Amino acid sequence: MRQTVINIWRFYLEGFRSMTLGRTLWLIILIKLFIMFFILRLFFFPNFLNTPAVGADKDDYVSRELILRAAD
Repeated sequence: MRQTVINIWRFYLEGFRSMTLGRTLWLIILIKLFIMFFILRLFFFPNFLNTPAVGADKDDYVSRELILRAAD
């Protein structure tokens, strides 16, 4: 099993080395992933669970928020 994984890894590694635009394409892919998961997450997906639960535990806060959001 381990030798199979090593062979697959070497196959992809040699394939990416022989690509002419491989590094540029991977750089573009990594930049896009960074934008999607870090930049957009900050602006469009706020973390409601880290807001302080006033006078209650977090489980009470979460259940109340779920009920209120389901009612809308």
